[in-house]
Amino acid sequence: MGNKSTILLLGKVPPPLIGPAIATQIILNSSLKNKFNLVHLDTRMNKDVTTMGRWSFSKMVRSVGIYVEFIRKIKQHQPQLILVPISQTTMGFFKDAPFIWLGKWMGKKVLIQLRGSNFNNWINSASGITKSLVKTTLKKCVGVIVLGNNLKPLFKDYFSDNQIFVVPNGANYELQPKNTTALNVLYLANFLPSKSFDDVLKALVILKEKGITNFNFQAAGAWDNETFKQQCLAIIKDNQLTNIELFPPQSGAAKMQLFANASIFVFCPKMPEGHPWVMVEAMANGLPIIATDQGAIVESVIDGKNGFIVPAKSPETIAEKLEVLISDTELRNQFAANSKKFYNANFTEEKMVENLTRVFNNCL
Repeated sequence: MGNKSTILLLGKVPPPLIGPAIATQIILNSSLKNKFNLVHLDTRMNKDVTTMGRWSFSKMVRSVGIYVEFIRKIKQHQPQLILVPISQTTMGFFKDAPFIWLGKWMGKKVLIQLRGSNFNNWINSASGITKSLVKTTLKKCVGVIVLGNNLKPLFKDYFSDNQIFVVPNGANYELQPKNTTALNVLYLANFLPSKSFDDVLKALVILKEKGITNFNFQAAGAWDNETFKQQCLAIIKDNQLTNIELFPPQSGAAKMQLFANASIFVFCPKMPEGHPWVMVEAMANGLPIIATDQGAIVESVIDGKNGFIVPAKSPETIAEKLEVLISDTELRNQFAANSKKFYNANFTEEKMVENLTRVFNNCL
């Protein structure tokens, strides 16, 4: 180990394939482990998206087990710093708070990380008791990491400016060669109402009505809402959208092949996001992107430069921007080149490691 500082990293790892779990996995496998002695505590409760947010006795037992393991790891490894990802729900935060309190009680520095952007919405609607607990708990931390500059204001009431650190998501990918000449529009995220998959389908209906069908639409993800699934399938069936292919969740080379074969990427969530991994993947693959202004998305998709930012819940605007990109090859190529350039400058694994190293050293 030499004289490397020890960092205890808390976090879920896949499965399921959700943003925070992917992030933990990338950090643990990155060159950060050459700079620090990384110790990991897996805080995962669900192996599947369908059980997320549901209470069960086995989860309660698992929860207690995780706190015990946390104390054991602190005693065994004596970390100089503990990184705790925090939730933005009352139930979730009450589960995270003991890590902060125990870590502080055992004489360790605790740094927190928020991987979303819904913190203010949640805290503003929370009870007085919850607000007070959050304030007291966050006082015990040395700082907070957020995913983008425009998420810093979320914590202005709790930390000074120099305690709020920005570390965007970053990763390296084994890109696949393109094996088609078809014009493919890609959606890659779970099929959830919050991700507005239905709005994208409605945009395809608008394009069909205008006679624009010279493209394929490919979408990959998991359903966890049966009503929403039936609504989406009905849009496809009732409007005879025949240029659509739906895939289950993809990972590894299969996922990268979908990106490689795509010409345009579309992801238009209507609920707060952090900095979605699919944005990084789309940029790494040099794709023009159509997205909404949620979380730190506008820090990677610059309207009119490497894609378009559209209003949430607006199938009409999605259709309009898709039409522009489908019909204008030159603009597509220009946006594609800019996406790749932005990715190389800001969103590689090296860049994320550099940012995390700076933050950890600052806190230590």
